[in-house]
Amino acid sequence: MELLTILLQASEFEIFGAPLWDSEDFWKLLAKAIFNLFIITIIIRYLYYPVTKNKDYLFTYFLISLTVFILCILLDNVKLELGFALGLFAIFGIIRYRTDPIPIKEMTYLFLVIGVSVLNALANKKISHAELLLGNFLIIAITFGLEKIWLLKHETRKNITYEKIELIVPERREELIADLSRRTGLDIIRIEIRRIDFLKDTANIRIFYYEEDTK
Repeated sequence: MELLTILLQASEFEIFGAPLWDSEDFWKLLAKAIFNLFIITIIIRYLYYPVTKNKDYLFTYFLISLTVFILCILLDNVKLELGFALGLFAIFGIIRYRTDPIPIKEMTYLFLVIGVSVLNALANKKISHAELLLGNFLIIAITFGLEKIWLLKHETRKNITYEKIELIVPERREELIADLSRRTGLDIIRIEIRRIDFLKDTANIRIFYYEEDTK
């Protein structure tokens, strides 16, 4: 009872015109945050990570999702238009890290976690709980279907340092792939020449192969 009394008093107390405590908004934020984290965890930890084993993006997706969610739900409380949230969504969606551009698949998951966070943050009384649950379920179900059922082969990549620099010219591409396949024991489907060091006569090459080929 004493805690309830303190909270009721805090709701009447204001700092710079804003209430110190708003029970309705507080519990709404907590409930939505838990639900959004549950959905994001399924997508990132149990759909994305088992395929790629990339911990760097695991870290990135969780924090970007949390940041976008908190921004959207708190800014929604001050009655900003949805266009602002979509603009924020677009800004985050075109992020490119200077050291290494985000690959297409990782960018897709980034787009996905931002979209889910915006959806769950801005859901209001005009959207029923059943519609919100269905929307999240469809996103998870379709992602699961594409990753685990339809796309049976998962493309994996590795970066290697290659010394036969004379083979990197376009006209000898098939010979280069054949040599890489022989030396790595992988059935390489395509390659990407990233950097060339003429001083050391080496090239940094990214090779792509199907994960099943390593089993």
